[in-house]
Amino acid sequence: MNEKQELMKKIATYDFAIVELNLYLDTHPTDRDAKRKLADFEEKSGVLRAEYEEKYGPIIFRDTPEKRMCWIKNPWPWDLCEED
Repeated sequence: MNEKQELMKKIATYDFAIVELNLYLDTHPTDRDAKRKLADFEEKSGVLRAEYEEKYGPIIFRDTPEKRMCWIKNPWPWDLCEED
């Protein structure tokens, strides 16, 4: 697994935990430990997302600075293929 994949895996792991903790807090809204963990995971996910986007570009569309599909810029993957 390369560095880009490792970073995305870490982000996905924190994001999964964030979703699960939010669901848990729906039924246990006074659990302070869960709230602390949620805040910690959100912070860690944010740091990793910033690192990923600095190195590799936006993860999702809404994270693009111009709010447009900047990944549609040339070259397209098939443009990089050598001619036979």
